[in-house]
Amino acid sequence: MNNLDGMVAIVTGTAQGIGQAIAHDLREAGAVVHGVDRDTIDLSDADATERFFAGVGPIDILVNNAGGVVGQTHTPIDELTDDAWTAVFDANLRTTFNCTRAAARSMKVRGYGRIVTISSGAGRSVSLTGIQAYASAKAAQIAFTRQLAHELGQFGITVNCVAPGFVLSNPTTQAQWESYGVEGQKAMLGQIATRKIGSAKDIARGVRFFVSPDAGWVSGQTLSIDGGHSLF
Repeated sequence: MNNLDGMVAIVTGTAQGIGQAIAHDLREAGAVVHGVDRDTIDLSDADATERFFAGVGPIDILVNNAGGVVGQTHTPIDELTDDAWTAVFDANLRTTFNCTRAAARSMKVRGYGRIVTISSGAGRSVSLTGIQAYASAKAAQIAFTRQLAHELGQFGITVNCVAPGFVLSNPTTQAQWESYGVEGQKAMLGQIATRKIGSAKDIARGVRFFVSPDAGWVSGQTLSIDGGHSLF
């Protein structure tokens, strides 16, 4: 199930956290992984994205992990600016669109592909930090996954999604966790069936299943990897 020898993958958002863990896991499984982060390429720019994919050549696997809250915190909806809203959508949804479009071209020609998008539990429920654009963009990624699974399945391409719960994967999430204090942390753990916080490796394992050759009859799915938080 996990043998990816000879496969070529692009993973976006690999500077740290979940993207870094996914890239490492796929390499361990034998894939040749091309990581990319916003510090090297602006994937919300269509032309830059096309040039990057053309430089890599044909790929078997795409993992759309780039995104995040781009440094934002909660702002009341009546005070939210157009620029703040657009920045989050560009980082999450536009990057996913640009990369998926570029990858689909070569995958369709070869009759094979695995596309996985990293959404969020916020896309299935609410943003814990109250960022409206983030919850909306992550929900849109899930809908985009379903639509592309329907469109690309006939070409041997599967399209799936992972919706992580709260994981300690980078300095931002670590700071968020610490800000809750002892009582807040206890309350959050009480809403997770396994009573523990996940790690970036937990998310990477789910991605590896979706991109494996044996997952060829799994498409259009969103897998919540959240310790059972979505049960509540």
